[in-house]
Formats: sequence, C-alpha cells, structure tokens
Amino acid sequence: MKNRNLIKNSYFKKIKKINEYNKLYYEKSRPTVSDAEYDKLKKDVIELEKKYIFLKSKNSPSLLVGAKPAKNFLKSKHRVKMLSLSNAFGHEDLKNFEKKISNFLNLKKSLNIEYSVEPKIDGISASLTYKNNNFVLGLSRGDGTEGEVITENLKTIKDIPKYIKDKKFPKDIDIRGEVYIGKVDFEKIKDRFANPRNAASGSLRQKDPNETKKIPLRFIAYTYGFNSEINFKKQSEFLNLLKIWGFNVNELNTVISGVDNLAKNHKELEKKRHELDFDVDGLVYKINNLDLQKRLGFVTNAPRWAIAHKFSADSSFSKILNIEVQIGRTGALTPVAKIKPVNIGGVMVSNATLHNEEEIIRKDIRIGDTVKVERAGDVIPHVLSIDLKKRPRDSKKFLFPKNCPSCGSKIIKDFNKISKKYDAVKRCSSEGYKCEKIAIEKIKHFVSKEAFNIEGLGKKVVEKFWDLKFIKLPFDIFNLNYKKIENLDGWGELSTNNLRKSIEKSKNIGLDRFIFSLGIRHIGQENARLLSKYFLNVKNFNDLTKNFNFSSLGNLDGIGETQIKSLKNFFSDQINLNVVEKLISILNIKNVIQNTKGKLLNKTFMFTGKLSNISRAEAKSLIEENSGKILSNVSKKLDYLVIGEKPTTKKVKQAKELNIQVISQSEWEKILN
Repeated sequence: MKNRNLIKNSYFKKIKKINEYNKLYYEKSRPTVSDAEYDKLKKDVIELEKKYIFLKSKNSPSLLVGAKPAKNFLKSKHRVKMLSLSNAFGHEDLKNFEKKISNFLNLKKSLNIEYSVEPKIDGISASLTYKNNNFVLGLSRGDGTEGEVITENLKTIKDIPKYIKDKKFPKDIDIRGEVYIGKVDFEKIKDRFANPRNAASGSLRQKDPNETKKIPLRFIAYTYGFNSEINFKKQSEFLNLLKIWGFNVNELNTVISGVDNLAKNHKELEKKRHELDFDVDGLVYKINNLDLQKRLGFVTNAPRWAIAHKFSADSSFSKILNIEVQIGRTGALTPVAKIKPVNIGGVMVSNATLHNEEEIIRKDIRIGDTVKVERAGDVIPHVLSIDLKKRPRDSKKFLFPKNCPSCGSKIIKDFNKISKKYDAVKRCSSEGYKCEKIAIEKIKHFVSKEAFNIEGLGKKVVEKFWDLKFIKLPFDIFNLNYKKIENLDGWGELSTNNLRKSIEKSKNIGLDRFIFSLGIRHIGQENARLLSKYFLNVKNFNDLTKNFNFSSLGNLDGIGETQIKSLKNFFSDQINLNVVEKLISILNIKNVIQNTKGKLLNKTFMFTGKLSNISRAEAKSLIEENSGKILSNVSKKLDYLVIGEKPTTKKVKQAKELNIQVISQSEWEKILN
C-alpha cells in the first residue's frame, strides 16, 4: 500500500509539472524547459500509466490533444523582409546617424532633414496582407524572413479591419504594426501573465483562436511591406492614409526636423511614458521622404533611413560573486562579473560584462564589490560604478590570466596600424578548433540564426553534445546518431525528430550565409555578402582557398588588408581547410543569383576625386543596383575610372597606361541614363 501511494504521488507530481509547463508556454509565452525536458516528462507519465493500471488523471498528456503552437503553425515568407532597427542611446548617436545620412545623400549641412517620429511600442510585430480590400493573411515577425501564419488569431482583434471600404485602398498590400495589451486591460489579467508583452505573444501563439479572443489585444499600424501601388511621397502621408482606411495609428506620431528638436521631444515623452496606456521603450525616427528612403536603402539587416532612440537605461545594485574570463569564437577574452541575481527593468540579471582588462584596471573592479549594474534596451548589462564604502577589507585586485584559460596558448594583443596602438582586447593565439572554448563558440556561431539557423540546437545543447563527443567539428552536426540522442535523458521522439528535420532543412544554404557561418574573424554578414557576390558559387570560393590566392581580393571594394589577413590565417590552418572541404561535400550551397538586367552588367568601375551632388557611397550603391561592380584599385580588370574634382593623378596615369577608359561624372551619369 505504501509503495502504491509513493507511485501515485510521483505520478501526480509529474502531471502537475506538465500543467505548469503548459501554462507557461501557452498562456505566458515564457517556456522554462526545453522540448527535450518536456518530452522526457511526458514519456515518464505515459510509461507509468502503462505499467500501473490504477493510475488515471483527466490531465494526463495521453488525453491531451495537440502540441506546441509554434511547432504546428504553418510558416510563410514575408514578401518584403521585416528588418530590425539600429539603436541610438544619446544625443551623440543621433548626430552620427544624421551625419551618415547627410554624407550618403551628399546633402548640405544647413539642410534640415525631416523625420517621421513614432513611439516604439513594446509589443509583438505582425504583418497583415490585404488583397482586393480583404484581410487574407496574417504573419508574425518570425526571423524577419519567414513568419508564422496567425491569420485566425489576428482576426479576433477588433482594431484590425477585415475589409477596407475605401476604393483607393491598394489592391495588394502588407500593412505592418504592433499587437499589444493596454496597461489598464493588463491589470485585469496580470495574475495569468508575466508582463503585457508576454501576454500578447502567448495569446497570438494559441492554437485555438477562441482562446486568443478572450485576451484584450490591440493593434497599431505604422508601416507597409509589399505595396502594389504607392500614391504618397512621405511616411507621414501614409500614416494619415492608415487612419482614413480604418486602422489605429499612434496619436503621438509627429514630424520633426533637426537633431536638437528630436532630442527635446524624446526628453519630453520620456517624462510622460509612464502615463501612457501602453509600454513604450523609445521612439523610432524615419526619414519622412520616401524617395530619400529609397536612395538610402539598407545595410545587411537594417534600413539606413531609420533608427530607434531608446529611453534611459534601467539600473540596480548587486554584489560581484566571482569574475570569470570567457573566450569567444575569435579568441577574444572577455571578463564577466557573476553577480547576485537582481531584477533590472523586469529582467533577472546574473551576469554583467566587464569588457576587457583595461576596464577592470581603470575602475578597479574586484570580487566582493557592490556595484551599480546598468541595462539599456538590448545591450548586454554592464558594471557602471562601484560603491567603495561597501568594499570588503580583505579584497584583492583581479589578475588577468597570462595564458588562455582553455588551452594554455599564449595571449596576444593585436597592433592597430591606423591608431598606432595595441587593441584593448586580449586574445588566445590558437587558430581554428585547437582551443576547446573557441571551438565550442565557433559551433554555436555555425548553428546561429544568421548562419545555418538550426532550431533545437541551441547553446546549451551544443555544450551537452560537445561533452558527449557527438559534435567536435561543424560537419559532425550532419552525421548525428539520432537513436542515441532519443535515448538521452531529457530527449524524446518529438524533439529528436524536430532536430533532425531542422538539420536536414539547413543543408540548403546560400553562399553568403555559408561563408558567414565559418566564423572567420573580421568577416561579418556584410563582408560575407561581398565575398559571395565576388565568387558567385562555392567552386570559385573553394578554388581560391585551395590555391591560397588571396591577392585577387585586394581589388574588391570593401575587402581590405585586415579581412585578407584574417582569411589567410583561417585557411592556413589544416583543420579549417578540412572542415570547409567536408562541409562542401555534404551541403547544397546555392549559387548567387545575379541581376542580369542591369545596364552595367559585367562592367567594373572605380571613383577618384570629389563627386558633385552625390556621395561616393550612393554612387557605388547605384552601380551595384545596376549589376555593375566596384573595384578599389586600378588594374586590367577595371573598365572605367570615373573622375570627379581633384582626382588622384597617380590613378589617372595608371588607368591611361593600361588603356582603361577615363570618364567624367557626367559621362558616367549618361551611361546610367
């Protein structure tokens, strides 16, 4: 009898846990366990029921229908990517933002740029597709390229029109905005959710729209994605049209010129932010003129014409329990303060970066110190200051290690030829996968969202698989023993199958993402894109690495001496070469699709001298848009040298000696028509 009671207690405890996890996942959109742990718990309950016939519960997972909403929702690609925004935290950031715009557009300093200013609501982004005035498709933001189909859940929101009566409404358009819950409404349901944002997120991910309907969700529209017909010239005009069409827009939207006025408005709204009925974490500034937006275009993952100006950082005091030195994928040694967990702006913080050795020395940061920790937006928490009055008497200065804590290799500092100084960051001198910590971080980078984007293979899983010797090099990911994984503690059939599908899907990858995934120092997303456009296919890329002919890249605009040196270092390591060779044999690496309709196809250009009425950056952008290429040096590969005011005499002379066409800016503009 005693054993029977023990079995029952264990059974009902497990079911209670499952219900708690379900509540956190479905209602609060705040899962606290992995798929694998959830699978293991569910499997244990079902096995107990099979073994003991006296066990029964209406909440048993064997009786519950359906799985996690995110896994079951269909996915669809955004017709125009939903990109993130760069952040500004102060007046200096705003000045730099406007300076970059002025330089790119070659505007006179006296000209005040007009901005559409819109509050940045802390909610969940959604995209609504309307065809022939009907709301036909609703997508979550997802990874910016692909979102979950949540049409039926979005239809439960009263603020979202199901049909637009206006005859001038575009025939095909994606309206974008933010789903949120007002503070007053949240008070009524706060016992069920952690905060308004989690409530909105969890509600949109419900499998049953009737459950979503119970939550007082709101929608504010602020931009568009795909649009079949643009009959407006300014962002502010579009916001007014949204109101005419029946959408809610933010009443605090305004148009402002000048950085000083932006800063003044930001300060005023920050004082009022707590009086608003919605959570707002800053303001978004967009160039109001759509023609200028088009000219400015995008960098890799953000528009040049917009920025988010965050509100002040949140901070709190805590105690440093320990200082650990972490090693990144490029060998950089970063000291991290392990602090007593503290709530900062609604987030529990237990780690704070100390940046580098010089920062520790400058602030004299020690273990046991009571410190002020600041967290600003998405920026990693950092130590702002120390309360010396609370410093323990027996505290000692922190000594930075002289050798890599992971592999024992010599620690080095790079010398910067431009500044004529050594970098502040110290690095492990080991190259490639010889240092265990670097290797683990490289694999984490390899599976990350911007690279192979393998769902289910997060940082903790990579570390666990490393310890189990399942993964030691990137190509091991594609040869995993799924039977062994399924039998691991915390893993089950569902999570293992999901991982297998995600890995198989990732085998089809673009050349730019593949180059980025290798984790080569100084080769970020933008440089990986430049290299992919230069190589066009993986064979050309592989040939260069085999022949070690990196000098050919010296003429590629945007790839300099630093990047070439990094590529040489990476491919001089035999393990790296083996990794690349093996991956190429396993993967389907897609060729770069060239724009074959541009006027400048297969033509190469270089600029020298000051251009009139257009910046060098915009001129280069126009050439790339028209399928041309930019070179950074005069060589036989150059077709045209475009000269502006006061050109470099040496370059002009070299071009003439090589019989390269030397043309004026106006002649170049005629070619472009």
